[in-house]
Amino acid sequence: MGFILSDIDTVDTISKADFTEKYLKPRRPLVIKGLTKDWPARDKWTPEYLKQAVGDKVVPLYDNSKADPAKPINSATTHMQFGEYIDLIRSKPTELRIFFFNIFKQAPQLMNDIVMPKDLMGGFLESMPAMFFGGSNSVTFLHYDIDLPHIFHTHFGGRKHVILFENKWKRRLYCIPNATYALEDYDVLNPDTTKFPALEGVEGQQAFLEHGDTLFMPTGYWHWMKYLDGSYSLSLRAWDASLSRKAASLYNLAIKGGLDSLLKMAFKVPYAKFREKLAVKWAERELKAGKPV
Repeated sequence: MGFILSDIDTVDTISKADFTEKYLKPRRPLVIKGLTKDWPARDKWTPEYLKQAVGDKVVPLYDNSKADPAKPINSATTHMQFGEYIDLIRSKPTELRIFFFNIFKQAPQLMNDIVMPKDLMGGFLESMPAMFFGGSNSVTFLHYDIDLPHIFHTHFGGRKHVILFENKWKRRLYCIPNATYALEDYDVLNPDTTKFPALEGVEGQQAFLEHGDTLFMPTGYWHWMKYLDGSYSLSLRAWDASLSRKAASLYNLAIKGGLDSLLKMAFKVPYAKFREKLAVKWAERELKAGKPV
């Protein structure tokens, strides 16, 4: 059976009151198809337009391979000029993707093409919008964002498959100790529950984003994404209103970010193998205890 996946709620539009009560407060994901209907970006952000805006900027690229335990997380596979990369993802399938690219530093005028959804909530980090690009077949590994923001993730130019899990399932997902990502040895689309029994019955949600769709992803949600077409997305990040969530964010950045990086640099492969064994042990213990409840 594997994962139990239901569809993420989808609306064309939503009022602030309904969004707050049904999704923000209970921290439930939502796809809003009409959020960007008045954004200039919805029509303007063609591949050619972005190529003209960014020019010959050389960008780091990442693939689907398992992270090298001897290197920091998110180490680049290769580098390429932005325009050449856009031509690549439009012409053929590729695993290569651009991760967390602040395109607005290269082309500040692009900020005029988007609208922060402040009519739904506050707390947006206006200095931290980021874009993600991928060729068909590229995959974003299963993880949650270390700084625990709410995210409004808008997709452009194609389709993207998204699978989400509440943070309460992290041990059953084989979360790596001192980290915010899962063991990379199973296929999220078709998990081998004989080899990884703790995945059996884990509940998640999924959606297939199309051009202009916006996914509201609440703080702490685990996410896995696969580009079905060469396309790109914009993430707008916002703080959760609670002080406890802000404190958890600072803890993650200091401990799970800083400490993990130091240990990886110091102990490399032995540390990686130790963490993977511990992730399996914790997952099996959680499964045996019938957690989460």
